[in-house]
Amino acid sequence: MKKQPLWTKDFLSISITSFFLFMGFYILLTTLPLYILDDLKGDETQVGLIISVFLIAAVISRPFTGKWIDELGRRKILLASLLVFAVSSLLYFWADSTPALLALRFLHGIGFGMATTATGAIVADLVPNERRGEGLGYYAMFMNLAMVIGPFAGLTIVQYANFVWIFALCTALSFIALLLGVFVKMPQRAEGTAKHPKFTLSSLFEKNAVPVAVAAGILAFAYAGILSFISVYAKELGLLEAASFFFVVYAAFIIMSRPFTGRWFDTYGENKVIYPGIILFAAGLFLLSQANGTFLFLLSGAVIGLGYGTIVPSLQTVAIKQADPSKRGLATSTFFTLFDTGIGLGSYVLGILAVQTGFSTLYFMLAGVALFGLFVYYILHGKRKEPKTVHSEANLPL
Repeated sequence: MKKQPLWTKDFLSISITSFFLFMGFYILLTTLPLYILDDLKGDETQVGLIISVFLIAAVISRPFTGKWIDELGRRKILLASLLVFAVSSLLYFWADSTPALLALRFLHGIGFGMATTATGAIVADLVPNERRGEGLGYYAMFMNLAMVIGPFAGLTIVQYANFVWIFALCTALSFIALLLGVFVKMPQRAEGTAKHPKFTLSSLFEKNAVPVAVAAGILAFAYAGILSFISVYAKELGLLEAASFFFVVYAAFIIMSRPFTGRWFDTYGENKVIYPGIILFAAGLFLLSQANGTFLFLLSGAVIGLGYGTIVPSLQTVAIKQADPSKRGLATSTFFTLFDTGIGLGSYVLGILAVQTGFSTLYFMLAGVALFGLFVYYILHGKRKEPKTVHSEANLPL
């Protein structure tokens, strides 16, 4: 059997488009709190609100986007969402008050939610079926790179320049993403193939993707403790300098593991990758709870990278596999709606819990949450018998 190509021009274009989207997202995620506190003279409550309203807008937009993608076509929704995202980035130059910034963050969140749902659906159509785990794993790697480069670039710029340069960079990145999106060719079978059912709440979700998405949401809840509080925990431990390297180590281990974890998924089946991935994620959270020095702190980042960095694209692949090809856009939006909800709830609930327990105890508890996510995955999906995998040339390494 002839091996289907993965690294096509369109796959690379949509992956780089996603990279620039997430670069802008992470730059603003790490620098806007400083802009609010220093330039707008706001407080910590407003910082939380500015971050939350973006995520709420993204969550609200995703189900509608999944429906529109399958009904109207990938290309129309991709270009419309990238345009909204780019225009929103440009408007930061005039967001000189907290109310204006809140309104802009809501609009920006809509564009981000739509664009990331569209790119996820498109890449699922572009990768060959027998290499979907591998393809989505490499696609996720571009987002992981943005997660490292974005905060580093943003925090470096604010040390030497004002926020005009931050906004200029984010605007440039968003328009580059829009330009790349114009040149992506969609598979003809993916363009507006779904029927137009009567509008109901159920029409906004792909029911076959919900079980896996629920498990992903629980794991995302645990990961919110990393995303939201790792720098605060590092400061508490006297390891603030090491905090900037946590995600560098995290991403490095994701990149090192990516060439074989995606192929294992395609060759040996989803459970052979997802179960060890969740266990590694839980182990990394446990190591983080015990960290008392730089070595253990960074080691936890490596283990979490191997675990969490593997299970997210794997669970996304499973969610897409469960859906009819004409509903991949809806399956993608369903997955990320519950995933983002887990991140949002975790950021809020864990912040309250951390005050009561301390961060060391919090991360110990989150290791248990990750194991609970494993149990939920097993009950809702994992215990089903996987189809027998055919070991063909398509499954062999490059």
